[in-house]
Amino acid sequence: MQAVILVGGEGTRLRPLTSNVPKPVVPLVDRPFIAYMLEWLVSHGVDDVIMSCGFLATAVRDVLGDGSGYGIRLRFVEEPDPRGTAGALKYAEDLLDERFLMLNGDVLTDLDLSAQIAQHERTGAVGTLGLVPVDDPSAYGLVRILGDGAVREFVEKPSADQIDTNMISAGAYVLERSILDMVPADQNVSIEREIWPRLVGNGLYGFEHEAYWMDIGTPDRYLQGTFDILDGKVRTAVQQRLGDGFLAVADGATITGRVVPPALVEAGVDIGHGATVGPLVVLAEGVQVGEGSTIETSVVHADARIGRHCVLRGCIVAAGAVIGDNTQITDGAVLGEGVRIGADNVVTRGARVFPGVEIPDGGLKF
Repeated sequence: MQAVILVGGEGTRLRPLTSNVPKPVVPLVDRPFIAYMLEWLVSHGVDDVIMSCGFLATAVRDVLGDGSGYGIRLRFVEEPDPRGTAGALKYAEDLLDERFLMLNGDVLTDLDLSAQIAQHERTGAVGTLGLVPVDDPSAYGLVRILGDGAVREFVEKPSADQIDTNMISAGAYVLERSILDMVPADQNVSIEREIWPRLVGNGLYGFEHEAYWMDIGTPDRYLQGTFDILDGKVRTAVQQRLGDGFLAVADGATITGRVVPPALVEAGVDIGHGATVGPLVVLAEGVQVGEGSTIETSVVHADARIGRHCVLRGCIVAAGAVIGDNTQITDGAVLGEGVRIGADNVVTRGARVFPGVEIPDGGLKF
């Protein structure tokens, strides 16, 4: 089975994590974000993946290689200019089989693709949209279907009185190649706005599944996705590392403080005396945590250094950042790569500090 993954966006909502690193390979727990999608696809029999890239495509290729590490054939297509979701698909036309999957590369999910493909074959559909429930569908487009699964109607960003279902598109489609005949070449075309409406009543179906689904598009959602992986709320290979105790501490980590699960601590991490790490924490390789510091509900990327008696809570710290003693990083704050925060600072309320910025001792009480 073949799949096309759209990863052309710049990931602007996730900056500063994506200022220097393309979103598909931003670390999520213990692997590049897009690795979850590749592993999920492999588990449903996909062995040929085409990645439609735009922003920093070479960096994505350098991390993922030819796909052999994931047991797939991986090829890359680079759009010369933004062409929308259908336009990107059209640009890859020469590589596509008669039937393939099309996927939004921003999503973390465990949708049952095998069952979706089986329904697609059973109904003789031209396209089958994976549909998942969300708690608040008002920010998304509703997909209303008939009893046989045929799509009846789309409702974009519905008002309260229009919400009669909580099923939204999961960004996972099973498609027949004939759909490409509807897409003009070399144009910016949206498959959601321009192709799906034309297929209502003409072979477009929805597959409903009570799956986990998260658009990892903002720092808040990045953190929530991390916590859900650690908690086992979404099925991933990380669960094998965490085990029943929801705790993974790699060989080579030095812990004289305390680690509270769920948590994942990589090799080379040093947690100082009296420091507490967890719950819901990821410390990547080489992270240093000073004595007496507390880190909860946070992600710290590789080789970051946390001083003594710091508090990190509900934050993201990118690779190589340095945080001085007695500093607090809380409430959705994000530090970019190589940021240096001096002692006695407070960074909070969703503040974003971009790569390379230096803040002196006591310079910020945000």
